[in-house]
Amino acid sequence: MSETPTSTEQKANRANKSVAMGAAMMAISMVGVAYAAVPLYDLFCRVTGFGGTTQVATAAPGAVSERIVTVRFDASLNRKMPWGFKPPKQAVALPVGESGLAFYHANNPTNRRITGTATYNVSPPEAGVYFSKIDCFCFTEQVLEPGQSVDMPVSFFIDPEILTDPEMDDVKTITLSYTFFEATPSARLEAPIETQAKLAPRG
Repeated sequence: MSETPTSTEQKANRANKSVAMGAAMMAISMVGVAYAAVPLYDLFCRVTGFGGTTQVATAAPGAVSERIVTVRFDASLNRKMPWGFKPPKQAVALPVGESGLAFYHANNPTNRRITGTATYNVSPPEAGVYFSKIDCFCFTEQVLEPGQSVDMPVSFFIDPEILTDPEMDDVKTITLSYTFFEATPSARLEAPIETQAKLAPRG
């Protein structure tokens, strides 16, 4: 028995609806994965030090070795960020395990209040898992009033575990880098994924 044109059209319409529904569900799933990717990527970076992501600690263990590591300080700004931003001191030599304290100077030369947020990493990237921050201006957004200047502290140490990693034996210098963005939705969207992970709100 042959199918009538009407029944054929109905089957085709049902097939098209099924395809459209499947495509819609896939799109929704991809959006969900995209939203989940940022916190998952952030967690992955924090645990592994991937991409030079630093660690967070409550206190330094104290000097445990005569090995000295020089920590250099680097500062940069997103192209749309009008602040001034620099480290007054370029470097510090620190025994492994001992806490260090550094400052970064920021100023707002504009006539409007600006909220800034800093992304960060260290190089070489493999050192990220051994670079621990106790306190840092990068943990929260910074608000500067028009014309205001501020010295922002960061306290840190080199984890003694670095002494057990043969691949880190030749590392004598670690560079700590910060980039300040104006804290706006557009700034977050323009940032690369590793930057988005660090800009993402934390629970």
